[in-house]
Amino acid sequence: MAKSPTILAIESSCDETSAAVVHQGKVLNNIIATQNIHKNYGGVVPELASRAHQSNIVPVVDTALRKSGIGKHQLDAIAFTRGPGLLGSLLVGTSFAKAMALSLDVPLIAVNHMEAHVLAHFIVPPHPQFPFICLTVSGGHTQLVLVKDYLDMQVIGQTRDDAVGEAFDKIAKLLGFEYPGGPIIDKNAIKGDAMAFEFPQTNIPGLDYSFSGIKTAVMYFMRDGIAENPDFIKDNLFDICASVQHTLVQMLFRKLIVATKQYKISQVAIAGGVAANTGLRQGLQMLSKSQGWEVFIPEFQYCTDNAAMIAIAGHYKYLERQFSDLFVSPDPRMVLGDPDKNHKSQ
Repeated sequence: MAKSPTILAIESSCDETSAAVVHQGKVLNNIIATQNIHKNYGGVVPELASRAHQSNIVPVVDTALRKSGIGKHQLDAIAFTRGPGLLGSLLVGTSFAKAMALSLDVPLIAVNHMEAHVLAHFIVPPHPQFPFICLTVSGGHTQLVLVKDYLDMQVIGQTRDDAVGEAFDKIAKLLGFEYPGGPIIDKNAIKGDAMAFEFPQTNIPGLDYSFSGIKTAVMYFMRDGIAENPDFIKDNLFDICASVQHTLVQMLFRKLIVATKQYKISQVAIAGGVAANTGLRQGLQMLSKSQGWEVFIPEFQYCTDNAAMIAIAGHYKYLERQFSDLFVSPDPRMVLGDPDKNHKSQ
């Protein structure tokens, strides 16, 4: 096994430019530049995102190195997000990482963004023990992942249409909230009654999810309510948010419970941007008691897109000498568990 390395990590998969340094398995910092311009358009505009990454990446990397006290010539490798994500955004991070690795003559480590979300649980203790099941929930993905080892993961269930994060944001848009609307629903839900309204829960066979129907159900519910009372949404906003959040969270939990019983696993983790949701975190803690689970929830800063998780993933890939060559290219549709065609062990 290789020595414990010092690695600079870069994350640029969507609308956050981030850099972090990991030294001997400990993440020293997590610098994030958030792009606020997308709020004006109700969602991420790919071209604007890639331009912002170009502006942010040099100062973000510089800040990460300076605050870590690590000089660039002390780095053993450069890790970066290869995918999945927006092609233009990924290109910025990939190109910068390749250039830096080439100039420093150090290995290049391509990281799967979704794999890194799972490995965020190994940044700060306590850590889950293998095997465990991780519910990975974000704006673009909803997956149940069987984690057998640091770099051995299997998707055992996933959404067939919208991700749960998309469902939150689309419903938030119907309610008139700015992007990203999921956290706004969460904030309002705290003040409401989760049992005030009942929405249909899609239940498909196996461990897969489907969230496309709930947006339509909420849309018709709001239409009917406004027809009777023009101020229906305003008068019931907190209860609507609480009821929507409760429904989505219960849909997630139903399949999670089935998965733990099917695979006889009591170690359960959550990851991804939606893992910051208050209802999801509190609900999981309650389930831990009724189901006998040991639950692991990452700190808020490691739930959303960040380079710290890329750094810790890079750390474990370095120990296994899983490096990429300079011909590696971004993979916007990179799938968890798929072999990296540009990977080579050294």
